[in-house]
Amino acid sequence: MENSESNKKLNEPNPTPFSQTFFHGTKVALKIGDFIEAGFNSNFGQRKKAKYIFLTATLDAAIWGAELALGEGCERIYLVEPTGPIEDDPDLTDRKFPGNPTMSYRSSYPFKVVGEVAIWQGHSLEQVKAMKDGLARLKEQGIESLND
Repeated sequence: MENSESNKKLNEPNPTPFSQTFFHGTKVALKIGDFIEAGFNSNFGQRKKAKYIFLTATLDAAIWGAELALGEGCERIYLVEPTGPIEDDPDLTDRKFPGNPTMSYRSSYPFKVVGEVAIWQGHSLEQVKAMKDGLARLKEQGIESLND
């Protein structure tokens, strides 16, 4: 007699909690189980109350998020799970790069913190300064975030 388990193909993929890993870079200290929510002042643009929160599927983009975040806290990168739909971040999709090579997304729904990346290598001080200078030039030119 065969049960349903024995009928299952051996190479059939099983869903796992880490089938897609998402990261969120920040300077805010959070704990596993906390939720990251929209409605706080944005780290970018005009610093309005944020309509969206951001995540990425690449560690490099999360590192940039942590390094460019405003505030005095320690740079942190969290593993997060979206609790609702996510969409491409319009600042990084088609406006600057064709498609979404940074795999950066936004949502108005909270993200649940499920872990923290404890060891990661940040960008050089020169790279961070160049990025901040570039963002300052865009602001001077009146080019603001599409996420405000």
